[in-house]
Amino acid sequence: MAKRRMHLGYDFSYSHMAGRWRMPGAWPGRTFPDIEMYEELARIAERGLLDIIFSGDGTGVPDTWRGSRDAAVEWGVNWPRQDLQPIAVAMSRVTQRVGFGLTYSTTFLHPYYIARLMNTLDHITGGRIAMNMVTSTRRSDYANFGMDELMDHSARYDRMEEFVDVCRKLWDSAEPDAMVWNRETGQVGDPAKVHDVRHEGRFFKVTGPLNTPPSPQGRPMLIQAGGSPRGIRASAYVADHVFGADMALALQVKQRQKLDEALVALGRDPQTCGILWQTPLVVAETEAEALRRRDLLLQAIPPEAVGAYLSYNCGYDFSKLPASFSLRELHAEIVASQASPMGLLHELSQKLGPDTVLTRAEFFEHGLRDVVNYETTLAGTPAQIADRLEEAFIATGERGGFMLGHVVSMPQDVIGIADLLVPELQRRGRFRTEYRYRTLKENMLDD
Repeated sequence: MAKRRMHLGYDFSYSHMAGRWRMPGAWPGRTFPDIEMYEELARIAERGLLDIIFSGDGTGVPDTWRGSRDAAVEWGVNWPRQDLQPIAVAMSRVTQRVGFGLTYSTTFLHPYYIARLMNTLDHITGGRIAMNMVTSTRRSDYANFGMDELMDHSARYDRMEEFVDVCRKLWDSAEPDAMVWNRETGQVGDPAKVHDVRHEGRFFKVTGPLNTPPSPQGRPMLIQAGGSPRGIRASAYVADHVFGADMALALQVKQRQKLDEALVALGRDPQTCGILWQTPLVVAETEAEALRRRDLLLQAIPPEAVGAYLSYNCGYDFSKLPASFSLRELHAEIVASQASPMGLLHELSQKLGPDTVLTRAEFFEHGLRDVVNYETTLAGTPAQIADRLEEAFIATGERGGFMLGHVVSMPQDVIGIADLLVPELQRRGRFRTEYRYRTLKENMLDD
């Protein structure tokens, strides 16, 4: 019986931040936002037959730490960024098969604009676009969109689900064969195959139809990364594939089970929805070289940058931490402030227990390792990394694969993925040896 093959993506979200831009092996003579950096990344990824190149995004400058953006600007904490749309277009023009995942907030944006944008990008890329949907928790983002208060956690997911409902209706508002383009008669489209949407919901009112030709993929592929109970339910409702966190294997198995239960409750087949587990890694020809490169991460950023990152990512100012505290107390305070307890705090509670008491210094030591992904970064030879990926792939049901990334430096470690890891996975029958299809959605279903 043939083995099921995993899917691989590459997350370049932080390739120019958190000190990685200056690590050995980073782009020589280039700095963000040199577009040739990303065109080269796309060529490397396609050489390695990866499914998708992905990036998270944010629209605010981190200012939660001490109520100031100074530390973020000084140390490059989630700053600077640029709009991902033209970057994806540039990468698509130098490739033919690798896909592109872009991140948008359903908390701020309007579904008509995003549905139209994603349809356009799907045409430009030849059916290789995916949308990653996020529910925003960061106050600096809220302020940039004219909002004074954070939306309730559950309401953010309610809005996301309605957002996707509207997008799906808009993408379906023109039937696949609605375009005629008859040069003899001059007819452009068939009016009987273009339909109103007429959506009226809690958050949105949209008449429709979408004024664009039908998407090459029918609908762009949808990704979502909810990890809380409410987030998992939302993922089951909206996502074609789920973006899973780089947590302990036992927790990944548990999330896979919870997602399967949510999918079944909605009448969806769990076999059709994969999870791409975020997997920071460094692969080298020897284990010693891989471990040496991983150790460089501990020198990437100073303590102030750690505080700025953690505060922004959570939405809570960790500069206010007392000399000592229990994880349970901190969790309660973060939830009460409408910030997110996921991420580092959730992982520490799972690992150490919610009643564990930490000093401020101990918390930030854990924080450094979390921010640079030191503990969760796999480092080893191609065979060692492949062993770990296979173990996780099998344990979580052999559906989906891995979103590789958060490497020490780009392009050196991306080249290692394409030229060292991929051949090892191919040798084991766990990864494709060619792209069989042209669209992203088709390639993601090919296992």
